[in-house]
Amino acid sequence: MDKQKEILTTALKLFVDYGFHGTATSKIAKEAGVANGTLFHYYKTKEDLIIALYIDIKLRVAQHIESYRDEHTEYKEHFKKQFVGLMLWSLENDYEFRFIQQFYFSPYASLMDYEEIQKLSKKGCEELEEAMKQNHIKKQPIDYLIAIVNNYVFGIQQYLRQSKLTTEEKKEVIYNSYETLWTMIH
Repeated sequence: MDKQKEILTTALKLFVDYGFHGTATSKIAKEAGVANGTLFHYYKTKEDLIIALYIDIKLRVAQHIESYRDEHTEYKEHFKKQFVGLMLWSLENDYEFRFIQQFYFSPYASLMDYEEIQKLSKKGCEELEEAMKQNHIKKQPIDYLIAIVNNYVFGIQQYLRQSKLTTEEKKEVIYNSYETLWTMIH
């Protein structure tokens, strides 16, 4: 594994386990097996590292969700495939998902460049806008709809993580929970 990838992988685990403030860059460097200078060669500040890790994960999540795109189905079913795909991904990628959630509710989210945020959420925003134009979902501000969906997804994932359910029971919760989300945005 290359040094930069090792830094990101180590930072992910430490940030989720100990929080942003509880994780020193020196600890990340040590556990990644690189010198402090190497870490700072790639990331000038701890904030840069946190934001870079967030962008890396969000791009992978967006790519995963995109793989569920099916424009040949009605919008409700299309959105359900993406929702279920995201929720299944969250079960398989617990640390990455928990990092996204941690970042979303942290002050670091406000440090992101506006253009970068737009780039990361462009496709999802365009889909929501198109769904509103076609009266598939309620006309609401995009950021409001995104907040509803994000917080619902975070809540379901947290419930699943803390539950004693089997994998099959978790999948059933995911499929059943979609109807509640659809009711909220439809």
